[in-house]
Amino acid sequence: MSKYEPLWIYLQTQNQDDYLLTYGDIKRILGFSIDHSFLTYKKEAGDYGYGVGKISMKEKTVSFYKIK
Repeated sequence: MSKYEPLWIYLQTQNQDDYLLTYGDIKRILGFSIDHSFLTYKKEAGDYGYGVGKISMKEKTVSFYKIK
């Protein structure tokens, strides 16, 4: 199990096409803050039907989208 799996499962269970989550939202879901390894793990989101869009360091947000 990937350390980011709870985030991917969260995205699936919300059943929305697009998400914009703050770093704080992600920390609440995972129990830890995202770090540089997120860039490696983000490809796993595709296995759960989602892609990772823009990661904004300035706004501290990550966008996700449902793969159609």
